[in-house]
Amino acid sequence: MSYFDLQVNGYAGIDFNSDALTTEQARVACEAMLEDGTTGALATVITDSMEGMKGKLRRLVRAREEDEVVRKVLAGLHIEGPFLNQSDGFIGAHPRDWARPATVDAMKELLEAAAGLTRIVTLAPECDEGYATTRFLAGEGIVVSAGHCDPTLDQLRAAIDAGLSMFTHLGNGCPLQLQRHDNIVERVLSLSEDLWICFIGDGVHVPPFALRNYLRAAGIERSLMVTDAISAARAGPGKYTLAGWDLEIGEDMIARAPDGAHFVGSTTTMPGVTGILRGIGLENGEIADLCWKRPREVIGYS
Repeated sequence: MSYFDLQVNGYAGIDFNSDALTTEQARVACEAMLEDGTTGALATVITDSMEGMKGKLRRLVRAREEDEVVRKVLAGLHIEGPFLNQSDGFIGAHPRDWARPATVDAMKELLEAAAGLTRIVTLAPECDEGYATTRFLAGEGIVVSAGHCDPTLDQLRAAIDAGLSMFTHLGNGCPLQLQRHDNIVERVLSLSEDLWICFIGDGVHVPPFALRNYLRAAGIERSLMVTDAISAARAGPGKYTLAGWDLEIGEDMIARAPDGAHFVGSTTTMPGVTGILRGIGLENGEIADLCWKRPREVIGYS
């Protein structure tokens, strides 16, 4: 089975968010993805200072220019941040100090560094005044995805009107404790006819039984899977990095913050996601839709 992954922070010991990423390292990660059946992916750059993010984007652009394997596998870039909700729980593994309100000018700087390769931008609608950045990105043909956010239902609707079309890893990037009914998960599910909804399919970020419920509520035809893989994916227990995080991955292969307060990406692979989906009763055709067809459809990739 072939896969297309819209959220890969790193792979096979290589951190795409490293300030020292080389073309050779990017090739190692991409060769490993190919061996695991992931024939296309978006390298994901997470929140940092503007200069830090621009440097990371430029290194990925250069790696793609210099190496045919990297160019073949990395179909583009996913910019996750820095326009995210700074509140506890919603900020997740992103460095709170670098999160900031969205502006079109700042977004243009990031897009310039990404050299036309940006396919998805994840932002918090409530941090985008007048939804100006959302409207600008949609006008550029870039998928705007809400994530690490807590917009009201009215704010979500207004963002959709401005061009928001996706939600990043529903059920994560939010606090462990939420209001019983009026919460970000329920708001997004209520608008699933207007949004592509992605889930981290590692069986850890969303327990399999809950993932099955989410897919029923959202509809498989509006859903897709990502790994949210970090450098530890496919590499086994040990010490790894994600941007500024130094992580110790144990035998359970769960990437946690050093204080255990939250997850820091995933160590799964797309074949691992397939195993989770088969375990909740999905057929091969449904899995292919979630892990290959839909991700390509979302970004208009052919």
